[in-house]
Amino acid sequence: MIDQITVFLENKEGRLASLCRAMGDAGINMHALTIADTTDYGVVRVIADRPAAAVKALEKAGYRASIAKVSAIAIPNEPGALASLLELFDANSIDIQYGYCMSMANGQVVDILKVSGAEEVSKAVAVEAAGFKILQPEEVYQVD
Repeated sequence: MIDQITVFLENKEGRLASLCRAMGDAGINMHALTIADTTDYGVVRVIADRPAAAVKALEKAGYRASIAKVSAIAIPNEPGALASLLELFDANSIDIQYGYCMSMANGQVVDILKVSGAEEVSKAVAVEAAGFKILQPEEVYQVD
């Protein structure tokens, strides 16, 4: 499991830029960013190189930020790879709450998945047996 930063962001002009600036000014590099919006607010999810420092920088800038545990799973960069992973989850009754992708410097594709009962992914031996790799924090970012 890795740390993901979650921020509830008011839907106002300039708020996302301000959030990104707060992280940039603190020397935090973002590896992935996804935004889900509603009428009044957005949910911003970030994978950063230093999650704990990112939360501190965001809180200092006036944002409510928290850390959630998510799974980072390396998959081949080829057609059908994600479908195979998701079928494996389905076969093992692992429910996905949300997900998004990122790529790493080595060209590796990584799926970030929030699942019900997060420990289920780490117990799913079938995931690695099927050729996928569950990444550890030190494989994704600097561990504080």
